[in-house]
Amino acid sequence: MIKQAIIPLAGLGTRLLPLTSVFAKELLPINGRPGIEYILDECIDAGIKEVVFIISDKKIMIKDYFYNDTFYKSIIKKKKDPRITKEYKKILRYKKMIKFVYQNKPLGTGDAVLKTEKYIKNNFFLMLLPDDLIIKKNCSKSMIKVHKIYKSSVMASMNVNRKTVSRWGIYKIDKKLNKKNYLINKVIEKPSVKFAPSNKAVIGRYILPKRIFLKLKKLKPGKSGELHITDAIQSLINDKEKFIAHNFSGKYLDCGTMAGYIKSSMEIKKI
Repeated sequence: MIKQAIIPLAGLGTRLLPLTSVFAKELLPINGRPGIEYILDECIDAGIKEVVFIISDKKIMIKDYFYNDTFYKSIIKKKKDPRITKEYKKILRYKKMIKFVYQNKPLGTGDAVLKTEKYIKNNFFLMLLPDDLIIKKNCSKSMIKVHKIYKSSVMASMNVNRKTVSRWGIYKIDKKLNKKNYLINKVIEKPSVKFAPSNKAVIGRYILPKRIFLKLKKLKPGKSGELHITDAIQSLINDKEKFIAHNFSGKYLDCGTMAGYIKSSMEIKKI
């Protein structure tokens, strides 16, 4: 069973400057709610019981958001406002699920994943990237169903414009399993258009095996001197570990850019 999730949150959010010069991008409001709450709700609905946040000292306000009990208790005592009480109870529910680890040097998603090793108990766990919102259908829940059927690792997938492949991890299909799921045999981190094996991109949802920690410990830094999770995944594929690309049914929203952030609020408001 997949009961644990990890969420890397230590990134600086430079694509959302100047907002992120003073504010954690994951707390920026999307239709009136911090973006991270949508990710947490997806986890809860998918049956996740524990979430590990990877933050940095510069993103300590994320932890403060969930540990501001004195402020809430004081306001509730003075205001007697049921809306505020409801919000506080919601935050308390989130807080019970969350553990924190720190990644103070920006050494890539692979390094962030490695920081969580001591908390992962089962053979597989879920990872969600907070810049990627998937609405209308719970992507994590559908991936967990695929995992149960095939007993394998799963990654969310969608087709992207060939000209934009250098933004993504791009994979090559080994064989088609059914209409929405493909066994893959190659994944490359942000390839050039010339060397991309397809236009099929990995989106920010992964079910990963615990064995990936062993690969990450041996991994050499890749592009920009970072440890890329895709390189560790490819190493596992080379060892005959099964990875399935799952074409999800929900609507993808990119919250990592200013244009995407604005569009996300507009799209969620329609729901």
